[in-house]
Amino acid sequence: MTIKVVRGNPTPEELAAALTVVRARAATTEPDVPTAPPARDAWSDPSRIATTGLPQPGPVSWSRTYWPG
Repeated sequence: MTIKVVRGNPTPEELAAALTVVRARAATTEPDVPTAPPARDAWSDPSRIATTGLPQPGPVSWSRTYWPG
């Protein structure tokens, strides 16, 4: 990190105080850490709708393939 004094002539003590504040501020900021995506709501989970398995083959299996909306 480079700091440049643009205007004025700070004393070494003033410069040290300013650098201390800048470094303390930089140390307290949180780094950019990616967060985990939010958990899915229960209503959007497709497994809550499909509570039963697939229909088994048989003479009336065609009537069990209908999924009411």
